[in-house]
Amino acid sequence: MSENFAYPVGLRLSGRRVVVLGAGQVAQRRLPALIAAGADILLISPSATASVEAMAEAGEVRWERRRYQEGDFEGAWYVLITTDDPEANAAASAEAEARRIWCVRSDDAAAASAWTPATGRSEGVTIAVLTGQDPRRSAAVRDAVVEGLRDGTLAAPRHRSRGPRVALVGGGPGDPDLITVRGRRLLAEADVVVADRLGPRDLLDELPPHVEVIDAAKIPYGRFMAQEAINNALIEHARAGKSVVRLKGGDPFVFGRGMEEAEALAEAGIPCTVVPGISSSISVPGAAGIPVTHRGVAHEFTVVSGHVAPDDPSSLVDWAALARLRGTLVLLMAVEKIGAIAAALVAHGRAADTPVAVVQEGTTPVQRRVDATLATVGEKVAAEGVRPPAVVVIGEVVALSSRDHR
Repeated sequence: MSENFAYPVGLRLSGRRVVVLGAGQVAQRRLPALIAAGADILLISPSATASVEAMAEAGEVRWERRRYQEGDFEGAWYVLITTDDPEANAAASAEAEARRIWCVRSDDAAAASAWTPATGRSEGVTIAVLTGQDPRRSAAVRDAVVEGLRDGTLAAPRHRSRGPRVALVGGGPGDPDLITVRGRRLLAEADVVVADRLGPRDLLDELPPHVEVIDAAKIPYGRFMAQEAINNALIEHARAGKSVVRLKGGDPFVFGRGMEEAEALAEAGIPCTVVPGISSSISVPGAAGIPVTHRGVAHEFTVVSGHVAPDDPSSLVDWAALARLRGTLVLLMAVEKIGAIAAALVAHGRAADTPVAVVQEGTTPVQRRVDATLATVGEKVAAEGVRPPAVVVIGEVVALSSRDHR
């Protein structure tokens, strides 16, 4: 039993000498963690992989291009042996044992005085798993624990102060699997979730019963404007000591008024975390098989809000300049005004036969795509009954996508 049981401990190696023998694939995997720990690393090997060589060139490790020599472990606290020379490994292991230096051997775990656990990290927590000499099982257990912590399925409440805090979380384009890992974890930790109708609604069903879910569209506005009322709701719940998540569709700062909320929270003295989300401007076209850029076709793409018509005095968009661009135009919130927008682009010089795709409810099970040209898109959207949310893609990249996605 004692031969297969390892006593777990965390080594604090900052500023302490660590010697690594060998600079192949094993060292390439292990060195980043040692560098992150702040170790003073001496690497000894005649050659190295390109990645390890880059670490040496960046000054993250000191590399001596030679083979192991007796005495190399003088002053070391920890040794990692990764060479493919059994005799050198045995000699190096013997020196480490004689000097009472903990030593890991990649070629013979049974002959080592220490084992490297399968490690993972999630929000300041380090998970280290040892299963004797079964590294695959160690990795599997590690992955399960880390994934559970990240997506919130493994409950691990924080013993933290109940000070006010709010997270502005981008939920992605609609598919619940496309929210970020951090966003899903913050949702699992939330006491209150203020959600948009365009956020990934399926995720709300996964929340525990005690979580208060507030539909932002149904917040009573009274004498306040809608956005001001939402800001006040975030502040009110945060000041009550609740962990608040503002769940938005796409990305909080892409036509999501996230900055307005962040400014209101800052003015109220409430800490705010912004969690970026996958914007529908690129993900929805991608889900429909449309690349917003493509070599030799489009070297740029421009994302524009289409909620204001081109002839509206409040419009901030230079449609004439957009018409002169040769790349891809991606329009959000443009279904209602697409006819007027297409006409303005054609009037300012964009070819009337430019391909257009309108993707409704992209990335969801009911996604559908309608193809047209600038000359026909207004009529076709009306005839097909396209409704928001939908993303409009204008440009030659539309013609590249396979018909399987249409």
